[in-house]
Amino acid sequence: MACSSFSQSRINNFFTPSDTLNKPRRNLVVISEASLAALTLVGLNQLWYADYPKSKFHTLNDNNEWLQMDKIGHVYSSYQLGRIGANMLAWSGVRKKDQLIYGSTIGFAFLTVVEVFDGFSEEWGFSWGDMAANIAGTGLFVGQELLWNEQRITLKYSFHQTKYASQNPDKLGDGLSQEFLKDYNGQTYWLSLNLHSFFKDSGIPVWLNVAFGYGAEGLISGTNETEDVVNTDQNPYRQYYFSLDIDLTRIKTNSHVLRTIFDVFNVIKVPFPALEFNEENGIKLHGIYF
Repeated sequence: MACSSFSQSRINNFFTPSDTLNKPRRNLVVISEASLAALTLVGLNQLWYADYPKSKFHTLNDNNEWLQMDKIGHVYSSYQLGRIGANMLAWSGVRKKDQLIYGSTIGFAFLTVVEVFDGFSEEWGFSWGDMAANIAGTGLFVGQELLWNEQRITLKYSFHQTKYASQNPDKLGDGLSQEFLKDYNGQTYWLSLNLHSFFKDSGIPVWLNVAFGYGAEGLISGTNETEDVVNTDQNPYRQYYFSLDIDLTRIKTNSHVLRTIFDVFNVIKVPFPALEFNEENGIKLHGIYF
């Protein structure tokens, strides 16, 4: 029993952020992030880009495609990668300024390299729209840290499978693991606002958020060009959502292990009833929305 308590204490201490610079932790973070980024980029180059013809570096204006769902995805990815990078440096005791300079920009740096890969691929191209979205995601994180020293507004993600992926599996994915990343029809991106952080003296629970979501329906291809698509009746439209949410990072606990778990899962919108607004069907109530 004593041995078990000692082990739990050691695990909890490991996950506890350092008050001062812990060089072994900092080195572990830097080496781990650099190695993971390098392996991911090599894997992308070998397993993804190798299947498509190379070209001279070129740009692409794809701002009118996918009802901008892909751009929102870039904002989300840049924000979350930057948040993780900053939090990892905070765990190692790195000062706040360096967390923002070297941690929160890791998402933007990584996605910029991916964008350069796109620029040398005949299938795609370097997109300034994607770059602007990457900057917006990083800016959302950094701006809140500078303004409030906390994340009062978080970006979250939810997903449900749709009928559209089977109509163009090459673009929208074949199977749940691919559709989770590629089927824009099933994706919803959320701005989740923590109410208590804006109304400190209220009786609102510290973990309660309101969330505003954006999604799309009827997307079979990036544009209305539906050649090589099974069903050419593409009628895409935008969807807007209002719902409640929970900021898992604000749930009180003395366990740093649980805090870490909550921090990891806080990228996902907690399922709640939701109101949907769209031009196609007007207002729709979802009992539980994913």
